Amino acid sequence: MYVRNSKRLLRRSLIWIAVLLLVYISLLLLYGTLTDYQPEARIELQPVQNSNNTLIRDSILRFTIWNIGFGGLGRESDFFYDDGHFFFSGGKHTRTPEELVRKNVAGVLDLVDSLQSDFYLFQEVDLDSRRSYYVNQVDAIAQNLPGYSLVFAPNFRVEYVPIPLLEPWHAYGKANSGLASYSRYQPQESTRWQLPGNFSWPKKIFSLDRCLSVQRFSLSKGGELVVFNVHNSAYDTGGELKMKQLEFLQKLALEEYDKGNYVIAGGDWNMCPPYFRFDGFMPGRTQGYSQFNISDELFPADWHWIYDASFPTNRKTKTTFRPGETFVTTIDFFLVSPNVRVHKAKTINLDFAYSDHQPVWMEVELVQ
Repeated sequence: MYVRNSKRLLRRSLIWIAVLLLVYISLLLLYGTLTDYQPEARIELQPVQNSNNTLIRDSILRFTIWNIGFGGLGRESDFFYDDGHFFFSGGKHTRTPEELVRKNVAGVLDLVDSLQSDFYLFQEVDLDSRRSYYVNQVDAIAQNLPGYSLVFAPNFRVEYVPIPLLEPWHAYGKANSGLASYSRYQPQESTRWQLPGNFSWPKKIFSLDRCLSVQRFSLSKGGELVVFNVHNSAYDTGGELKMKQLEFLQKLALEEYDKGNYVIAGGDWNMCPPYFRFDGFMPGRTQGYSQFNISDELFPADWHWIYDASFPTNRKTKTTFRPGETFVTTIDFFLVSPNVRVHKAKTINLDFAYSDHQPVWMEVELVQ
């Protein structure tokens, strides 16, 4: 009799656990769907901070791109999602400790202070996110760039990211992040272009809404400089989303060049440039990773992909950074139109101290 009652109690307990789990997941999906950020295809962005320089008079300009990893992916951090975890964290970081986030953000600010760039194109900059302890990183960088214009394009607005699903006490939580573009000059127009394609429901309601942030600047010699801040899809196993996004960017960029404008695009492409060997820094030691290359036929031959092959720009986050062991590659670089002459380009090697990406600096001349 005791054994029969114990089995009945166990069976009822398991049923109640299953029901509660189903209710929990259903409520998460309902809340996520109702609060899903659904931006329009084209949004005019208003500068958050303004510059007094309304006209570019210099022909030589300097650019810096950097995915700062929301201050949460410095060398001391791993990331549970990069290891394929969804239900459990597996003992890895869902959120990096606050003291490390503040250390990483301070490192970003130090680098900004040390560089002489006219344009800074940053990705994964948090505005108001639990993962970065609600520090406004967009404003923190702006304070180090007085006199620069600032445009912010959101691409990750989720009221509650529930993963790892079965560890709600470790849940990612609220995310409010995007592309921050700073310039010594005042853009005449700033636009957020929604990129095509997304993951299927329900994954899409908790994922980034990928976009381009495009600024248009007037030149004293006539024409315009059009600058693209890029951050294409990650975790896109087959590469279909990336290809749709590249084709969208291609169309916009070629249209601008055909108008007689100068075009510079830079950021985190989540792909390698044409012909770049993705495991070139660690031949044969891919650790299960792979990375697509952008097709050399995407743009005419007189357009140029600009990167520095001396140092990698991205490290993988299955583990904390271990030099010589952690897989590294290059997915952060520039694209320039034929009327832009590149003088210098270099990856700034920080050994991934503050982010899982490294900044890339470039000096160019507008030649026509």
